[in-house]
Amino acid sequence: MKNGKLTLVLGGTRSGKSSFAEKLAQGLGERVLYVATATVHDEEMAARVTQHQERRPVSWFTVEEAKEVATVLEKYSEAYDVILIDCLTLWLSNLLLDDSKYPASTWREKEALILLEVEKLASICRDLSASVIIVSSEVGLGIVPDTSLGRQFRDLAGAANQKFAQYANEVYLVLAGLPIELKALALADQKV
Repeated sequence: MKNGKLTLVLGGTRSGKSSFAEKLAQGLGERVLYVATATVHDEEMAARVTQHQERRPVSWFTVEEAKEVATVLEKYSEAYDVILIDCLTLWLSNLLLDDSKYPASTWREKEALILLEVEKLASICRDLSASVIIVSSEVGLGIVPDTSLGRQFRDLAGAANQKFAQYANEVYLVLAGLPIELKALALADQKV
């Protein structure tokens, strides 16, 4: 029986999106599963991960999974009230750079394969009995990346954010630490 809801939390770098998502998770239930998709390749990223770890309540259970997020959800979801996935765009980066799992010969083929994974994950998140909060970066508001890979990532992230927004019950955009609930605004605007 579906009781949970799917919430997408978008924002730019250091916008406060993760902190806001963590506060939402605390309000939705006591048993929280935190799915971390970051991979650490340098000291700066290690410091970011440490900051996130120190901010989380010790009662939360954390699973670090860079690529197989759907498998984690299928394995653990029944034991938790809330699942917080941080973040969608890091997960997309991991998939985008994985040529062994996505050995497509063209960018369009690879994009299509990854977007199938996005659709699968969004569907799973929507259908769980636990409430799911997924954090994602809004990367399309800045300058156009000067590399092909950068533009591919930006386009992939935009398409993935749109897909999750379609599936989500709530969609927040966090700017300067201030959350704005977008889906309710969009639906209210359609009624006018």
